[in-house]
Amino acid sequence: MAEAHQAVAFQFTVTPEGIDLQLSHQALTEIYLSGVRSWKKKIIRLKNSVITGVYPASPSSWLFVVIAILATMYTRSDPSMGLIAKIQEHLPVSQSMSTQCQALVSAVLFSTMLWLLLIFTMRLCLKQLLSYHRWMFEQHGKMSNTTKVWVALVRIFSGRKPLLYSYQGSLPNLPLPPIKDTVKRYLESVRPLMDDTEYERMNNLAAEFESSLGNRLQWYLKLKALWAANYVSDWWEEYVYLRGRSPLMVNSNYYGMDFLYVTPTPIQAARAGNSIYAFFLYRRKLNKEEIKPVSLATSQPQLLNIHGGSRIPGIDSVQHWQDSDYIAVYHRGRYFRLRVYQAGRLLCPREIEFQIQRILDDPAPPSKGEANLGALTAGDRIPWAKARTKYFSSGVNKRSLDCIEKAAFFVTLDDDEQGMMGDDPAASLDCYAKSLLHGKCYDRWFDKSFSVVYFKNGKNGINAEHSWADAPVLSHLWEYTLATDCFQLGYNAEGHCKGEVDSSLPRPQKLNWEIPPECEEQISQSLAVAQALADDVDFHVFAFRDFGKGKVKRCRVSPDAFIQIALQLAYFRSRRTFCLTYESSMTRLFREGRTETVRSCSNESSAFVRALEGGEQSRLCRRLFRAASEKHQNLYRMAMTGAGIDRHLFCLYVVSKYLGVESLFLKEVLAEPWRLSTSQTPIQQMELFDMVNHPEYVSCGGGFGPVADDGYGVSYSILGENVINFHISCKHSCPDTDAHKFGALIRKALHDLMQLLSPNHKEPNKTEESRPEVKKDL
Repeated sequence: MAEAHQAVAFQFTVTPEGIDLQLSHQALTEIYLSGVRSWKKKIIRLKNSVITGVYPASPSSWLFVVIAILATMYTRSDPSMGLIAKIQEHLPVSQSMSTQCQALVSAVLFSTMLWLLLIFTMRLCLKQLLSYHRWMFEQHGKMSNTTKVWVALVRIFSGRKPLLYSYQGSLPNLPLPPIKDTVKRYLESVRPLMDDTEYERMNNLAAEFESSLGNRLQWYLKLKALWAANYVSDWWEEYVYLRGRSPLMVNSNYYGMDFLYVTPTPIQAARAGNSIYAFFLYRRKLNKEEIKPVSLATSQPQLLNIHGGSRIPGIDSVQHWQDSDYIAVYHRGRYFRLRVYQAGRLLCPREIEFQIQRILDDPAPPSKGEANLGALTAGDRIPWAKARTKYFSSGVNKRSLDCIEKAAFFVTLDDDEQGMMGDDPAASLDCYAKSLLHGKCYDRWFDKSFSVVYFKNGKNGINAEHSWADAPVLSHLWEYTLATDCFQLGYNAEGHCKGEVDSSLPRPQKLNWEIPPECEEQISQSLAVAQALADDVDFHVFAFRDFGKGKVKRCRVSPDAFIQIALQLAYFRSRRTFCLTYESSMTRLFREGRTETVRSCSNESSAFVRALEGGEQSRLCRRLFRAASEKHQNLYRMAMTGAGIDRHLFCLYVVSKYLGVESLFLKEVLAEPWRLSTSQTPIQQMELFDMVNHPEYVSCGGGFGPVADDGYGVSYSILGENVINFHISCKHSCPDTDAHKFGALIRKALHDLMQLLSPNHKEPNKTEESRPEVKKDL
C-alpha cells in the first residue's frame, strides 16, 4: 500500500551483489520537518514557562532592576547595604577577574536575587488578594469600599497582561472548612427531606461523629491541606471517576450539541474538514498560551489535557500525548489513521475534507471482529481491561490500539441523519441527544478524552470522557470550534471547504486487527451490556423560548436560582415530595479546583413550594420565593468559595477508609441518592457569537445520563436573553420517571413562577420549540 511506504525512511534488501539501500526522500523530509515543528513547540513552551514562572513580573523587568542597581552604584551609593561587597568577597572565581569585573558580577547577582525576592513578594501578595471572596456576596450593582480597594490592588499586583496559565502559581489553596460548619450545613440541607423522627436520628449521628471520630479524620485532612495544593481533586478523580467499574457510556460521559436551527453545510466531509481544522487551531493557540483566561484568576490546568488523551482500563488511568499529528476515524466498522500534518504544516480545511471523503468512499469491508470493537469501551471496565491485556498487548492489535489511544481525538463518520427535522422535530431532537450520548454503542470510542461525531446531513456533536476535565472546559473548546467553523472559515457556494487540495496527499491508513473468536465473544457480551443500558435511557430535549434570562432579571431574580426553584416545583408536582438535589458548581478560584455541590433543595425553597401548592396568597408566595432565591445564591457562592458540604464529607469518608474505621454517619451521607442531578452549562465566550443579529448560531448545549435509577438528570443552558435549553434524562425501567412528562412540568413551573413575579404577565399562545431548521451557508 502507498501509505505503508511513507511510514519508513529507508528500505534495504540483501542481494548477491551486497546490500541495496533505498532511501525515501519524502519520508526523510517528513522526519526533518516533524523535528523542526517539535523543536519550535519546545521553544515556545520554554518561553511561555519563563514568562509564566516570573509572573506577575516580566523577564524584561530583570534588566530594569540590574540597570537601576548599577546606576546607583555609579553614583557611589550602596543600595545593597553591604551585600554586594559580601558577594564579591565570596565569588569562587574572584582571583581570575579584575576588581571592576568582580563588582559588576556581584551587582548582577544581587540584582537577580532582589528581582526574585520582588517576584516572590508580589506573588505572595497576589495570592493573599485572591483569597478575598467577599465581593461575591455583595449585592449586585453595589460595591463596597473594601472591594473597590481590593480591585485596585489586584490590578496593581497583576502587572502586565497574563498568559493562559500565568495565575496558576498565585491561586490560593482550597480552604478546609471547620468540621462543625460542614456538619451544621449538612443537617440544614437534609431537613426538608426528613420527618421529625428521621431528622432527630440523623442529628444524633452527626453530633456523635463531630465529637469523636470526626475530629480525628479532620486532623489528617488538615495535614493533607497543608501539603497538597488541593485536598480534594486527586481523591475525587481517583475514587469517583477512575475506580468506577461500571460503563463510562451513559453513566459518566456527557455530550454537546451542534447549532439547533442552522446547519452550515449539508456535506458531511466538508463539515468535518472545517471543524477538525478548528480543533487543531485551538490546540496551536493553547500551546502558545494565546487563549485568554476564562475569567480573572481561575484554574486552567485541565485545558492542558484536552487533546491526545485516553482513559486506559484496568486500574484506570488517563494518559496524554500532547503532540499527536493525526486523528483516529471510524466509519462503517472500519478504523483509520488520518494525518492532519503534511511536510510540517497543518492541512487546510479543503484537504482535510478531501481525506475524509476518501474514507467515506473507501469500499473496504471491516476485518473480522472489527465492526463492533468499540463496544469494549462502552461496557463494564473489568472485562475490557482483561481483554486489552490478553488480546491487545502485542502485535498488530497493539499497534492499532496505540494508534487510537494516542490520536489527538476520535472522529465518527455516522451514516445517520440527526438534528431538529422531519414531521416531529421534538422527537428528532431527543433521538439526536441519545445518538450523541451513546450512539449504536460500538461506533464511539468512549475512552478518548473526546470524540466528535459527524452525521450524514452535516450535523455534528461531541462526546467526552469525564475524568480528565469538567464540562465547562470542553465547552470552551466546542464554542471556539463552532464559531471558527462558521464565522471564520466558512464554505464556498457549493458547501465545500475553502482552499486548494494537494493531490499527492497519502491516503488515510486503514488499521488492521486480528480478533480471535474468544475476543469476539467478549465484544458481543460488552455490546449486550451497553445496548441494555442505552435502551433504558429516556431523553427529552427542548428549547424554552417563551422567555429567558432577560425577563427573569427584570424581576430582580438570579436566572439560575429561578430555574432551580422551578425544578424543585416541577419535581414536587411529579412526586409530591422533595429529593436531594445536586447542582454542579465550579471551584476554579483555587488551585486545581474542579467542582463542588450546591444542594439546591433548601428549607426556603421547600417552604415556597408548599405555600404555592397550598394556595397561599401571592404576596406571601413572592416573599417566600425571594427568600428561596437569596438562599440559593448564597449556597452557590459558598460552594464556589470553598465552603461547600459534599467534597469535605467525601474526603473525610476517604480518610476513614484509609484508617479502616467505620462511621455510620458518613456511610449514610455518602449513600444518599441524588434523584435530581442538575448542571448549567454557561456560554463562556460570548464575543464569538452575535446573539442579537444571529440568535440561531449558538449551540443547543449538552447533557448527561441520569445519576440515580429512579431520578432525573437535568442540564440547561441560558442562551442570550430569550432562550433556555433543557436536556432531561431518566430511565424507562423506573415507573416513577418520564422525561417528557417532567419536561412539561418544568415548562409549567417556569410559567407559574413568572406569573407569580409579574402578575400582569400573559401566557403566550404558542411556543416556538418546533421551529423548523434553517440551513444556511456562510
